Amino acid sequence: MSAVRIGIVTVSDRASAGVYEDKGGPAIREFLTAHLTSPWEAVGRVISDDVSTIARTLRDLADLEHCCLIVTTGGTGPAPRDVTPEATEQVCDKMMPGFGELMRAVSLKVVPTAILSRQTAGIRSSSLIVNLPGKPSSIADCLTAVLPAIPYCVDLIGGGRLEVGGGLSAFRPKGA
Repeated sequence: MSAVRIGIVTVSDRASAGVYEDKGGPAIREFLTAHLTSPWEAVGRVISDDVSTIARTLRDLADLEHCCLIVTTGGTGPAPRDVTPEATEQVCDKMMPGFGELMRAVSLKVVPTAILSRQTAGIRSSSLIVNLPGKPSSIADCLTAVLPAIPYCVDLIGGGRLEVGGGLSAFRPKGA
């Protein structure tokens, strides 16, 4: 089984400028390393909060780098520079609102301001793009909630095969 490629994108003006250390991207990588049992390769990016930069990065990871899964962190709040969902919607063929709904529901159990988050997900060709919040402690909560659905979604859109373990399991119908 060859390694699938997974894009990990930190959207942050300050992290991309080197003002502070990126903690979101490493948190995603750590979570996926602990829970994906199939071979995978991370394709990381740290970029600024800019719609055109985010959209271009998502297109490149899907179309040129052939990532079957692209996970972003940051830019999902209500602040003027929080534009990750807009860029995601711009590049996707289909939106998958259930991902954001579930992530907000899980996050609301931890913090009442989770309703301010605009996490979403969408499909571009054979890539699933999932927008996570920027707070590193929220990344594991949100990925724990949605990871069981990600492998089957990636199967359905023709992406690489993802297998899950490390205390979590993925749902696939019998025979899938």
